Formats: sequence, C-alpha cells, structure tokens
Amino acid sequence: MSQAIDAPLNRRQLLLATAAAGLAWGLTGCSDAGQGSVPDVSFTQLDGSQHRFTDFKGKVALINFWATSCTTCVKEMPEIVATHQRYKAQGLETVAIAMQYDPPAYVMQFAQSRQLPFRVAMDHTGDIANAFGPVQLTPTTFVVDKKGQVVKRYIGEPDFKALHALIEQLLKA
Repeated sequence: MSQAIDAPLNRRQLLLATAAAGLAWGLTGCSDAGQGSVPDVSFTQLDGSQHRFTDFKGKVALINFWATSCTTCVKEMPEIVATHQRYKAQGLETVAIAMQYDPPAYVMQFAQSRQLPFRVAMDHTGDIANAFGPVQLTPTTFVVDKKGQVVKRYIGEPDFKALHALIEQLLKA
C-alpha cells in the first residue's frame, strides 16, 4: 500500500489511519485500572480563586478536561451539569478544566452563557493536563474517590448511566 507522499488520503484511508493511531496510543474509551492519586497541582478558577485537587479529599470529584472547539465536549456539557446538580448535595465536586489552546475569552463566554454551576478553570500552561496523564484528547473525564484516588478515566463522552452508578457507589463508601 505505497502511496506518493503528496497524494491526499481518501476518507477510508484517513479513518483507518486514525483508528490505527488510537490503537497505538492504547485508547480504550475508559479505564478501570487504578490510576493512582490525584495529582497535587493547583488550578485557578475563572473567578480568580486558587485551589488544589488534593483539597477535595473526603469528597468524590469529577474532573473534566474540555475545549470550546470540541463538539463532543459541548454536546456532553449539559449532562455534566445535570450530573453535578444531581450529586452536589451529596458531596460531589465538579471541575471543568479548559485546555491550554482554548482562548480564555471563549471559555469565559461559554461558562457565563451556559451558567455552568461548578468550578471552571483554564490550564494556561498545560501543566494540569500533563499532571493527569498527560491529557491529550478532549473530552477526558476523571472520577476521583474520597481518598483522592483516580478510579476511572473516560476518553470521549462517558456512558452517563454507568458514570452515575459509579458516583453513587463512591458517595456511599
């Protein structure tokens, strides 16, 4: 299957190349393997307040890496909001971390226009995404238990029914 370097890939070849790249990266959509402790990194919310992920010890946390240019991120955001609203009174902390390449003005406008009810932060330097893996694809969502252990990583939109079951289990623990 040799092809001149300057020849454009057809749609099928592009899809196959993308799938092969995903397999090479080991992307499975979600991971049940223990991910270790949540990184002890700080983040600054859009309102200027500073926090650390380790401050959430004793609570279940949902940490979502997203971008305003990511159609799946925009599509899933109402479900993230609904999940937060459903479990916040039981101790769920939700943080949406906008990726380094996302223009701050777009993130601010998105958060304000949709009245996001949880913490929203910008990863201006990419250090937060690097500390979590690194996170390279959006959306990527981490679920953290009360002990500060990452128990699940979703790449792409989560199965929200399964996510809710996991959150309920962790909140009861």
